[in-house]
Amino acid sequence: MGHKFAEIAFTEAVKRHQEEAGSRASYARMAAREDYNNRLGPHEAQFIAARDSFYMATVSETGWPYMQHRGGPAGFLKVLDERRLAFADYRGNRQYVSLGNLSQNDRVSLFFMDYPNQTRLKLLGRVRVIAPEEEALLAQLSPREGYRARVERGFEITVDGFDWNCPQHITPRYSRAEVEGEFLRLQNRIRELEEQLAGS
Repeated sequence: MGHKFAEIAFTEAVKRHQEEAGSRASYARMAAREDYNNRLGPHEAQFIAARDSFYMATVSETGWPYMQHRGGPAGFLKVLDERRLAFADYRGNRQYVSLGNLSQNDRVSLFFMDYPNQTRLKLLGRVRVIAPEEEALLAQLSPREGYRARVERGFEITVDGFDWNCPQHITPRYSRAEVEGEFLRLQNRIRELEEQLAGS
């Protein structure tokens, strides 16, 4: 019961370390509430829709974790409803490590970063592979027209829990588009000020 991400992540070993560090009591209160952080609300949906990349972790049958970067146009990861996300799996280097891992263990961890605003969202869930035959769903997930990527399959993630992290220690970083947008805004402002000076 309570915070669903914590319910999954706070194993007995984790709880022992929390006890030793003195943080267990505050985290234990999270478990006393009704279930929460297992259904995406408008805030989570909006945050995910604005991302143009995320990190995805799977675990192999030999127990090794594997982290992979996934990217595309902003909004390529679709929020289907309050419990499901999905995205198209583009053809890449054909190593298929994530796909192989997911064929043995459907658990996945997603990590979303908004560097400029120093915000991050962690999500735990289970994956269903969307086969090429599911044409209607894959069409819904396919990238916008003109985006050069070949879709091989899709991944549908059922959310088990999520958690927002504190902004501490996130170094702000900006994409080229964000820098160019700010540069253009400053150029326009300088032009306005120069015109005001010339007119006075």
